[in-house]
Amino acid sequence: MRFTIYQDSQVGDRSGNEDRVGYAYGKDVLLMVIADGMGGHQQGEVAAEIAVQEITRRFKVEARNKLRRPFEFLVSSVQAAHRAIVAHADSHNLLECPRTTCVACVVQNGYAYWTHAGDSRLYVMRGGRMVAQTQDHSKVQQMIDAGQITAEQAARHPDRNKIFSCLGGVVPPHIDMGREIRLEVGDTIMLSTDGFWTQIPANFLAQQLVKQTVTSLLPGLINEAHRRANGESDNITVVAMTWENQEDASVSDTQMLDEEEFATSTHTTQPLAGHTPSDDVTDDDIERAIAEIQSAIKKVPR
Repeated sequence: MRFTIYQDSQVGDRSGNEDRVGYAYGKDVLLMVIADGMGGHQQGEVAAEIAVQEITRRFKVEARNKLRRPFEFLVSSVQAAHRAIVAHADSHNLLECPRTTCVACVVQNGYAYWTHAGDSRLYVMRGGRMVAQTQDHSKVQQMIDAGQITAEQAARHPDRNKIFSCLGGVVPPHIDMGREIRLEVGDTIMLSTDGFWTQIPANFLAQQLVKQTVTSLLPGLINEAHRRANGESDNITVVAMTWENQEDASVSDTQMLDEEEFATSTHTTQPLAGHTPSDDVTDDDIERAIAEIQSAIKKVPR
């Protein structure tokens, strides 16, 4: 496979980072996963860590020769992560079980598959427009669906952080599956926590990805999401993959891996480059991206 990938996680204005993010890939299959530990619940960051680790662990076991049934893998892995979080709470005699949102995506045979619980999001962007996205498991999303409020009003609604599905807790998560989608060259799949998507409009993001790569665009957009929160920024976490021309020999691919070999990357405070030689991001690149973003984003309503 040939793809370019970028991930980062910033603390924002919080005292600690409860988000976790990671990706892993083999010769012919890629996994991306994000978890946002829920504030107000004990050890939210532990729940997020368990979710990312458990899903990634199962991926390495089950994807040795590709996944036979990607959707079944995703759902069963999220359910297993939920059980692992509950088991952690039991073994440590916690009065309250840690909780986390989760969104996970698999790319295999040129198709993308995903599942989620909570309000961490996945977008599929193509040619400057959104072609697929997850729907939040939240009270305000239900109000939007019922026509009671608009998406703009939801961003400022006092109940915007109330979600009805998560990993951990006494109620098993409600898990939604996205539709199988065939990828085209230039498609970008992004997973992000609410610290990012509440501040950066999805359509604006899609339009900017026509002009810039994920590795040049996202560092500046993460900074912009922090700035827009006006000192009240949540943790800001993204992982995004752009599907490259699979016949382009100038783009390095995953075929150098053995059949049962995997490469893995989990949360770091440093930007992680992708799989093309031009993916290294310099400070000057970031500053130029920020300047371009701030110029363009002035035209986007808050």
